[in-house]
Amino acid sequence: MINKIFILSAVAAFLGLSAQKTHTVAPKETPYGISKQYGLSIDELYKLNPSKKDGGLKIGDVLIVAKTGSSTKTVTPTVTPVKATPVTSGTVSGKTGTITLQPKQTVYGITKQYKISEADLRKLNPELDSHLKIGDKVNLPLDSILKYGDSSSSAVAQTTTVVEKTPEVKTVTKTESVASEPAKGMYVVQTKDNYYKISRQFNLTQKQLFALNPGLEAAGLKPGESIRVSGSESNTINVEDNSQNNSTSAPATKTVTTTQTSAPSATSSASGNTSTSEDDYVTYTVQSGDTMFSIMNHFNVTLDQLISLNPNLVDGLKAGMTLKIKKQDPMYSKKAGDVLSVVLMLPFGFDANDAKYRTMSMDFLTGAKLAAERNAKSGQKLDIKVVDAGNEVTFKNSLSQINQDNTDLIVGPFFKSSILEVLNYVKQKNIPVVAPFANSSDLFDYNNLIIVETENTVYSDRIVKEVSQVYQDQKIYIVADNSKANANAIKAGLEKSLAKANIVIVNSSNEIQLENNMMTGQSVPVIAILADDNDSAGTAFASKIIALGKQTEGFKAFSMFYSPSFEKNVDDLSKSSLVYLMDRKINYDGDFEKQVLADYKAKYCKAPSKYAVIGFDVMNDMLTRENKKGEIFKQIGKSQTQLATKFEFVKAKPNGAYINNGYRVVRLMQ
Repeated sequence: MINKIFILSAVAAFLGLSAQKTHTVAPKETPYGISKQYGLSIDELYKLNPSKKDGGLKIGDVLIVAKTGSSTKTVTPTVTPVKATPVTSGTVSGKTGTITLQPKQTVYGITKQYKISEADLRKLNPELDSHLKIGDKVNLPLDSILKYGDSSSSAVAQTTTVVEKTPEVKTVTKTESVASEPAKGMYVVQTKDNYYKISRQFNLTQKQLFALNPGLEAAGLKPGESIRVSGSESNTINVEDNSQNNSTSAPATKTVTTTQTSAPSATSSASGNTSTSEDDYVTYTVQSGDTMFSIMNHFNVTLDQLISLNPNLVDGLKAGMTLKIKKQDPMYSKKAGDVLSVVLMLPFGFDANDAKYRTMSMDFLTGAKLAAERNAKSGQKLDIKVVDAGNEVTFKNSLSQINQDNTDLIVGPFFKSSILEVLNYVKQKNIPVVAPFANSSDLFDYNNLIIVETENTVYSDRIVKEVSQVYQDQKIYIVADNSKANANAIKAGLEKSLAKANIVIVNSSNEIQLENNMMTGQSVPVIAILADDNDSAGTAFASKIIALGKQTEGFKAFSMFYSPSFEKNVDDLSKSSLVYLMDRKINYDGDFEKQVLADYKAKYCKAPSKYAVIGFDVMNDMLTRENKKGEIFKQIGKSQTQLATKFEFVKAKPNGAYINNGYRVVRLMQ
């Protein structure tokens, strides 16, 4: 009997070894190169070969690089290309086709090549910003594909599927699994799955996926693990889909029904934790680890207030519960008439004899006037009053020019101190106020305030997220500006996100150096991040990463800010997979943009300056959110792209100001 057991054990061990895929280390090979060759991370390689983590690699070593023989077999679906329907005569308006994303293509490049505005492109592709990869399908008007596709894209056009805007034929992708079917609403994680792939497969946002699976974001995906991808039909809430963008007039907010989600913990940014329910309450979804004390402390409410609004709390606090926190303050609404009265407060400084900001104000006014005229032509009834806001010393004199009984919107002033005075002056009437440039935490308490300027912390948080997704034990360099505030914010975020990461802040791109493998002598790639918005710093950064990208594969580069040199060196920078964030950049090939620029030139005989563009964008965005009752906050949840600026407003804090978190992500791919 013992012999039989021994034989069976030996057979099992042999079968286990035979199921392992191995690699013999050759001269000049590195752990990074081997892991990349087999689609592994360096951590996964060391997990399969623990003895090599401290001892290093030697020529001739045999490494385990994969295991096969799993009981679950996943059949990867294949998509058969369908030839585009040829157009021989007549119009093709109303028809769309798809192109396959090619190396080095970007959102900006697609809009430029196919003569389509970014707003129209995003209408056809709501998830355009989400992890664009080579091979992804991008929807475009068919006539644009046929008219503007070059020789490289014509081959793609032959595998384009043409569908009507109201398609009747659906393509179903089926995944076959040998394993037993998971429970309803559950999904078994497969090898090479990622958050984006699963979210897209089950029509979820990543936030909803994390909400359905508390702790998943921190723990990560594990092959074979079952995760929840839907909830019970009785547990539903309305979620606003803000992914649609429009450049001319704001689209109606699309409402979808989805599974109930939990928000981030009460210690994180409140803008991601709360929402407004249909009965005008600020609500919060309880996160794992929350306590009654932490919720009361965060929202500054008492236990009695919480229990009176949420009687089910007597049964205890449970993760996933949606709590009513407090009543929303009433939003502004016109009492009579359908003419929208707008006050534009700009620091011309005529009365104060201070011309410091006069040119800036004049430029802003030209853009704002053009936006007002465009909306008036569309049927909007407007009464625009321009007020000289003087300077910070004489500003109080201009307040008397605001008729609180007949003002529906105030755009400006520019300075934080002046904004605070306006907010206090109109406090009783709760008139909406737009701050074009001021952005400070002491403004966040005012629920009638709309802050246009995006905080740098929004950009730094996104860079942390992007870097964390590609990090594989590389050294990380951050190029800082003089203040080092952005660089320190990125470093702090990465240290929180990545365990034992080697992060160095440098003053110049020239200080970025490749690492050397002590055993093989080969260069090891690093990650470089630019946290300086100076154009000369951007040029130096581009030159450095081009040079380093030629020396080794796997080099990664990121930038918080756009630099003109990035567009001038797309081919070379794509070798380092550069990812940068961009705002206030005009797409000169979009129809909307062409029309606005032509109208501006016809009116003022010149191209718009930076502040003229901002003036147009701010005024046009605000006016397209207004209705006849002046209820701008009913439309504040829509995401809109104007001439150069993306507007995506979120609550700075419960019952507080709205701040713009809009920006665009550009990825250069090889």
